[in-house]
Amino acid sequence: MTPLLLSHLTATTCLGRGLAPTRAALENVDSGLRHCDFETVRLDVWIGEVPGVDEVKLPAALARHDCRNNRLALLGLEADGFADAVRAAVGRYGKRRIGVILGTSTSGILQMELAYRRRDATTGALPDDFIYETTHNAYSVAGFTRELFGIEGPAVVVSTACSSSAKVFAAASRMMACGLIDAALVGGVDSLCLTTLYGFNSLELTAPSPCRPYDAHRHGISIGEGAGFALLERATASLDADAVLLLGAGESSDAFHMSSPHPEGLGARLAMERALADADLTPADIDYINLHGTATPANDAAEGKAVAALFGTSVPCSSTKGATGHTLGAAGAVEVAACALALRHGFLPGSANTETLDPAIPLDYLLATRHGEVRRTLTNSFGFGGSNCSLVLGRAE
Repeated sequence: MTPLLLSHLTATTCLGRGLAPTRAALENVDSGLRHCDFETVRLDVWIGEVPGVDEVKLPAALARHDCRNNRLALLGLEADGFADAVRAAVGRYGKRRIGVILGTSTSGILQMELAYRRRDATTGALPDDFIYETTHNAYSVAGFTRELFGIEGPAVVVSTACSSSAKVFAAASRMMACGLIDAALVGGVDSLCLTTLYGFNSLELTAPSPCRPYDAHRHGISIGEGAGFALLERATASLDADAVLLLGAGESSDAFHMSSPHPEGLGARLAMERALADADLTPADIDYINLHGTATPANDAAEGKAVAALFGTSVPCSSTKGATGHTLGAAGAVEVAACALALRHGFLPGSANTETLDPAIPLDYLLATRHGEVRRTLTNSFGFGGSNCSLVLGRAE
């Protein structure tokens, strides 16, 4: 891959709005998880809810897009001066030369859930004010974002469960390599809804306490919500000292099981190998791995085997999901931001809530934050059905 510049980044999760609170929480190994009191949910689980989403008002001209997912998208887009950076990019490249490639898993499904409660008692018809196309539809978040900025380039939503907003980086790089676009607004948004919370609970994948990635006593995920975005542009000859580059992307599909990874992590390993090859790097060139690390017994064991087989025990790694929860379709983009912060500020985040490491997973897993120079990172995102993506990021040399 020809390296691409992540010229602007932002992330909004339960840790806070923007990069500053995200960095502070990750560096201090803090967690934003709390016991679930979302909507009408009555489950003994923990969640990562973003404060203030319900108070967000969409512009009047975009009111038909109103749903929790798009309100969260707007909250994230307006953090860290990101919206201004996108508008500036539209001015530089033109509205037809910028792509919008975003990831989500459930999109605005909460809007459907709320509408379903108000269906006609006789006919079962949904209320007239429910607009599927611009809320529940998976494309909704890209359509909203495209209209918000007046962008007329290609717009795509990737919905491959938890790998969604990692795969958008790979998709954007291909579009740029083909000459379809000159820049891309990439990222992911996923918001809390009842379907996700009750669905994961029915699969017995949720935990009654904050999730504990790679812990010997881990017993499930904590679902979170989040919005992460990046502006991808071609790198110039002169870059700032804190410039972060996308160096490589690797994808695979092991299709082992609908909701469980291959027990040996074969698809995960293939995605990591392809990302390294795409970046023309070896395992020894990576200074930190942001693991998918959901805190389910099967996921952490399989990913741990794959990482150990490829990297040995020499590369520091951790999961940031103990801090943010599992933000599902937004996880890839949120964790790209975590890696960018590590690269810019020279720290490897410890793993919030993890206490006793699983002795069966032989990795250099970080319980506490470690400081020092970080040149290159790899981040993993693995979704249901065996949809895997790994990305390599690095500082400008």
